[in-house]
Amino acid sequence: MRPAELLGAYEQMAVIRRTERAAHDLFLQGLVKGTTHLAAGHEAIAVGASAALRADDYVFATYRGHHHAIARGATPEECLAELMSRATGLCGAKGGSMHLTKAAAGMLGSYAIVGSHLPMAAGAAWSAKLRGTGQIAVAFFGDGATNIGAFHEALNLAAVWRLPVLFVCENNLYMEYTAIADVTAVPRPAADRAPAYGIPGEVVDGNDVVLVREAVAALAGRARAGEGPAILEALTYRHFGHSRSDPAAYRPAAEVEEWLKHDPLDLARGRLLSAGVNDKDIAAADDRAEHLVAQAVAAAKSAPGPDPAAALTDVWADGGAAWRT
Repeated sequence: MRPAELLGAYEQMAVIRRTERAAHDLFLQGLVKGTTHLAAGHEAIAVGASAALRADDYVFATYRGHHHAIARGATPEECLAELMSRATGLCGAKGGSMHLTKAAAGMLGSYAIVGSHLPMAAGAAWSAKLRGTGQIAVAFFGDGATNIGAFHEALNLAAVWRLPVLFVCENNLYMEYTAIADVTAVPRPAADRAPAYGIPGEVVDGNDVVLVREAVAALAGRARAGEGPAILEALTYRHFGHSRSDPAAYRPAAEVEEWLKHDPLDLARGRLLSAGVNDKDIAAADDRAEHLVAQAVAAAKSAPGPDPAAALTDVWADGGAAWRT
């Protein structure tokens, strides 16, 4: 990444981090409906990957998907309004935290059922291949999904059909409350499974936005060239518990401390300074991010609730809910 690109990536990560913090604070104020699964600590994966993708590529994420929604073009205001069940929310208050979707930007949803979106990503890739568009699909998922049947089914079919799809595992070491290493036979739950399907399996530092971009760019280029799917396992760490009901007391204090020293924003800031970017320029990016999210919070708080008459719209592709056979 050139310095200007890296500064832009840093600012986007700063926006995501502050949006996550706002979601945390709004939840404590009783303004967020339902639960939230914060992605603070995962920012470099979404931002680095998105920087390597085309605008018309497809992205599928998990219920921990705020970072992917924003990286693909959703605004903090849209996301926070959705969490607060406002009419101006990304999905008109119909999705909430776990289902952020912006189809117009290729963000084809966040999915609460673990592993369910991996076959969907394979389907989107199949569509792109049939249409000859050069698009690829990228499925982001947690380490726990690697022990779900859909993971293996999707990989197998993608390999057989040589689909232009990337499977990116955000390995934060824990599948909800259980360490993935305690219940998995291989050290790298995603990348170590790749040889069984005859596809590449790579591991990357998921907290370094530059390395993530490079890895995704290489695998995306391979997929566009007709060489089929690949797995990228991005090592990262969540700064909060699994959800807002989880204090994460099961994680060793020394482990948490060590990972917090490897913060994605700190790594990017260090790269910027090494590249000769001025401290003032970095501070200005932080200030812009803070101002943007503060405005988003204010706008979401003042936005109206959804119209009850809209409850039965958007069920089908025609926008309605009328049953048909």
